[in-house]
Amino acid sequence: MDQLTIDEIKELIPHRYPFLLVDRVLEVEEGRILSIKNVTANEDFFNGHFPNRPIMPGVLQVEAIAQSGCLMLMHSHIDNPEDYIPVFTGINRAKFRKSVVPGDQLRMEVKLVQEKRNFYNMTAEARVDDNVVCELDATAAIVPSEE
Repeated sequence: MDQLTIDEIKELIPHRYPFLLVDRVLEVEEGRILSIKNVTANEDFFNGHFPNRPIMPGVLQVEAIAQSGCLMLMHSHIDNPEDYIPVFTGINRAKFRKSVVPGDQLRMEVKLVQEKRNFYNMTAEARVDDNVVCELDATAAIVPSEE
């Protein structure tokens, strides 16, 4: 099992601040990844969501999970990641179980369910401590980058 630092993450996916939502990869192997997003009070989205009761938007939780899944694919399934871009193509059965707030550490586990050419089906779960906060099924594709 490999770990990835923020610099290694930036080599695999094109996302950058403020939209890079994975801080570290704790474990990545064939068909599975475990990553984290440290949720801090100075995240820009907390200014409007919501000023008196900050909650990480569900759509950003989904995006963090999608980035984690794409990292798994780019690390384990693509020989020349610099020549490709991962794209999120679908979300199914997304459920939000608890709020994610400043100070939380979002731990995301994504597992590969099916691979067909350059299309991938995954299942994912995000936790804060021992509590599931978000779960979903997702699809992604790896496409050539156009430079």
